[in-house]
Amino acid sequence: MVEVREGLEAFAAEMFEAFTRSDQRRWGQVYVRGLLLDGGRKSVEPMAARLGEDGNRQALAHFVTSSPWDPAHVRARLAWRMQTELKPTALIVDDTGFLKDGDASACVSRQYTGTAGKVTNCQVGVSLHLATDHASAAVDWRLFLPKSWDPASEKAEPEKVARRVRCQIPADLGHVEKWQLALDMVDETRSWGVHVPLVVADAGYGDATAFRLGLAERGLNYVVGISTTLTAQPGSARPVTPPYHGRGRPPVARYPDLAKSVKALAVEAGRQAARPVSWREGSRPGRGRTGFKRMYSRFVALRIRPAGREIREATDGVELPECWLLAEWPAREAEPVQFWLSDLPADTPLTTLVRLAKLRWRIEHDYREMKQALGLAHFEGRTYTGWHHHVTLVALAHAFCTLRRLARAPKGTAAA
Repeated sequence: MVEVREGLEAFAAEMFEAFTRSDQRRWGQVYVRGLLLDGGRKSVEPMAARLGEDGNRQALAHFVTSSPWDPAHVRARLAWRMQTELKPTALIVDDTGFLKDGDASACVSRQYTGTAGKVTNCQVGVSLHLATDHASAAVDWRLFLPKSWDPASEKAEPEKVARRVRCQIPADLGHVEKWQLALDMVDETRSWGVHVPLVVADAGYGDATAFRLGLAERGLNYVVGISTTLTAQPGSARPVTPPYHGRGRPPVARYPDLAKSVKALAVEAGRQAARPVSWREGSRPGRGRTGFKRMYSRFVALRIRPAGREIREATDGVELPECWLLAEWPAREAEPVQFWLSDLPADTPLTTLVRLAKLRWRIEHDYREMKQALGLAHFEGRTYTGWHHHVTLVALAHAFCTLRRLARAPKGTAAA
C-alpha cells in the first residue's frame, strides 16, 4: 500500500505541476486518491469519510467545484504521459450519458444516451481516448450543450437559459454538434503535440459527412461505423458526361446509375465474399495464448465511393473519392449486421481493417471502468466547471490504474 501511495504522489505531482498553489496540488492528489479507494459512491462526502485525516469535505468540494484551475493543462500533461507509455495507434471518440433525476445540473436535458438505451433526463459527455490494442486512456472531454440551453437557438427553453449563470456556463458557449466537439478535441490534442494519424468512432459520428471530411482536411485517416442507409457508388463506377448538342448549359458529368445503400452493395457481393477474421482474445476461457477465446467473425470488404450532396460539393462535382466499406456478416446471419467506412489505403489488409474497426471496444471498456470503479457518474455538483474538473480527475485515476497494470503485466500479455 505504501508503494501505491508513493506512486500516486509522484504521478499526481507530475499531473499537477502547472498548479501555482500548493493547496491545489495537495487537494488534487487527495481527490484522485479518494476516487481510487474501495467503496461505493465517489462523490465528495463519502470520499471524505473514507480519506481519514485528509477527509476535508469542504476543501475537496471547493477544489472540484469552484477552484480556478484549467483542466486543459492537466489533460495536456496526461496526454503527453500516456502518449509516451501507450504509443497509441488511434484516437477514439465517443460519448456517454450521466443520468440525472433533477434538472438543475449544467446541460441536463431529455436526450438519447446509449447508457440507458433511450431518451431520458441526462447530461452527455463527449470524450477522446488514446488507444492501442492493449490499453487506452481518456485525455480530453466536452460537456454537450443541448439546443434547449442555447439562448440563440429556436429550441431554447427560458428556464434552462436562466440557469446558465448559476451553472457557470461560459456566456459565449452555444450548441455544437457532437461530431464538431470531437473535431475540436482532435485539434486540441494536436495543439498539445499529440499526433495520432487515425481516428475511430461509431456511427453516431461516422454518419456525419462533415465529420469525415473534417478528418480528411486534417490529414487524418479514419475507420468509422456507419448506418445501413448511407449511400454509395461501387468503386468501379465512373461519372459519364452526356453528349452536348450546342444548346443551353453544357451537361456535367454524372454517374449513370443511382447510388445504392451500403447494405445493398454488401448483399450484392454475396455471402461468398465474406472472409473469416480473428482480431483479439476476449474474456471467455478458451485456447488463446493467454487462456481466453479469440474473437472471430466473417467480413466483407469492398471498395466504394460514398455519395451525397456534401461530398459532391466538396469534390466540385468530379469523381467521388474511393474508400473501404467493411461489413460484418456472421455465418449464421442472413445478411450483414454491422458496417464501417474507412479511407485507409487500397492495399490495407482485411485483418488490419477489422482490428481497427473493432478497436472501439477500448472506449467502452474505459467508460465501464471509470463508471463502475472510479465514480465517473457520481459528481453531485451542478456546474459546468465542476463537471469538467471531475471527469478530468477521474481520467487521471483511470490512467494511474492503467499504468500500474502495464507495469505489472509480463511482456507480451498486457492485452489480458
